[in-house]
Amino acid sequence: MPRAVVGVSLKMYFGHHQAIDWCARVAERVGTHPALTSGDVALFVIPSYLGILPALDAFAGTPVLVGAQDVAAHEPGAFTGEVSAAELAEAGVRVAEVGHAERRRLFGETDEIVAAKTAAALRHAITPVLCVGETERLSGTDAAAATIAQLRADLAAAPEGPVIVAYEPVWAIGAPEPAPVEHIAAVTRALRAALQELPGRGGSAVIYGGSAGPGLLTELGDAVDGLFLGRFAHDVESLLAVLDEAAALPLPEAGTVSLHLSAETAGATHALGAQMEAQRPGPGTGTAGRGTGAEGPG
Repeated sequence: MPRAVVGVSLKMYFGHHQAIDWCARVAERVGTHPALTSGDVALFVIPSYLGILPALDAFAGTPVLVGAQDVAAHEPGAFTGEVSAAELAEAGVRVAEVGHAERRRLFGETDEIVAAKTAAALRHAITPVLCVGETERLSGTDAAAATIAQLRADLAAAPEGPVIVAYEPVWAIGAPEPAPVEHIAAVTRALRAALQELPGRGGSAVIYGGSAGPGLLTELGDAVDGLFLGRFAHDVESLLAVLDEAAALPLPEAGTVSLHLSAETAGATHALGAQMEAQRPGPGTGTAGRGTGAEGPG
């Protein structure tokens, strides 16, 4: 099991060629990082839709997983402007961000919509990066209650499978500093306990996002399973610093972190939890770059 899961979302900050260049530089620096190649640390990168295919090419043969910033709630059909989980899975996408605070606030996405998107991702063996977080600053107890309610609503009627829960208190997104360590720990521990009570969620993880940077993983210890980075990771050296920090963490105790988030080199398949490993083709049938229709569930 990994010591930590680290994710990066590029949002809409980069132009197309800038994103391609960033992916190439990250692939060059982290593709052979011992912590990633050993599976001790897992890294996923979420570019814009237009950046997915170039990212898959850039990270082919590396342990880096490529994700999508959104996913349609519907199966393929007459939904102009949407991108289905089926197509994303066929292309080689392994994770999909759902429920981000900006989607909820700017585009009116309700828990019902988020739940539909979460279900769509899981139906096609894509691991949801499910974003939850209180909108106003609350006590740790109240924030935990609010985010657990979100979690349960967003997983309502979703198929079995592991999820990556990204705790992002809205008031900390883009702030000069992350939320206080004690606050983060209170909420993430509560979220982890809530996940463990839900059937069919073995292999899940809870990570923190919201002005996260170097030093935070060490401070949080075993209260989180990793970090979700934003603009901080635009600097490749800063991203490497977080990966190095994650590599130095002690291995989690048995039963505390059960996420199996790994990616083999070219010629092997990606595994995202025991549930998804059973749905993936065996070694030699997939690639670490662009996928084929055979990679998704039958």
